[in-house]
Amino acid sequence: MWQIFHKLGSPKWFYGIASRLMPWLLWVGVALFIAGVIWGLAFAPPERLQGNSYRIIYIHVPAAFLAQSVYVMMAVAAVVTLVWRMKLADVFVKSVAPIGALLTFLALFTGAVWGKPTWGTWWVWDARLTSMLILMLLYAGAIALGRAIQDEKSSARAVAVLVLVGVVNIPIIQYSVEWWNTLHQPSTFKLTEKPKMASEMWVPLLMAILGLYMLFGWLACLRMQTEVLVREGRTRWVKELIQQGGTR
Repeated sequence: MWQIFHKLGSPKWFYGIASRLMPWLLWVGVALFIAGVIWGLAFAPPERLQGNSYRIIYIHVPAAFLAQSVYVMMAVAAVVTLVWRMKLADVFVKSVAPIGALLTFLALFTGAVWGKPTWGTWWVWDARLTSMLILMLLYAGAIALGRAIQDEKSSARAVAVLVLVGVVNIPIIQYSVEWWNTLHQPSTFKLTEKPKMASEMWVPLLMAILGLYMLFGWLACLRMQTEVLVREGRTRWVKELIQQGGTR
């Protein structure tokens, strides 16, 4: 296990393993996500109280799940950056932060679309919505801080500290509907509990979630490969890769 951990710190090893994984992540992810979304939007039965308006969950829930998961992954990578000084951990943080910001925006936007027919308003300063907005600001802060500091090592440490400070917001998002009286309904789907929804509803939702996670893996690998090539541009293995036409 420790051998694999140390290998992950090698940009060359990562580039090679990512190249082999990416086609599987892309095509399986696309198939699962599209199948889940089409099944949910077109074939799942309407919800007893909300009718067809609930169908936005097939976009909203996967985006919200992944937006939080990406930040937790960044926090783990931030610890690796500060403790073991692995450059690839910093590459991961800076590569996926824009993806996390986009997913958080998508979760907020689809939540607003869902909230209009459900609550009668696009936005309220609800605990869940506000904490998700803070999450998007944390992503934006990590992106801005990483670009503002030119020195690579100083930038990596500063972003890592910011990410670790902000990770306290994740449990607030998760438990906001239990700690405070909010308009936002409790989670209708949890991976750790038996779904409260009919199987015709939660199976396509699970497919959409898994598909989006795999698509995230593909995009994260792609962005990390690009960042690795920029940082390692003067090394022999990158020059050989360029000569062989192996860059994307």
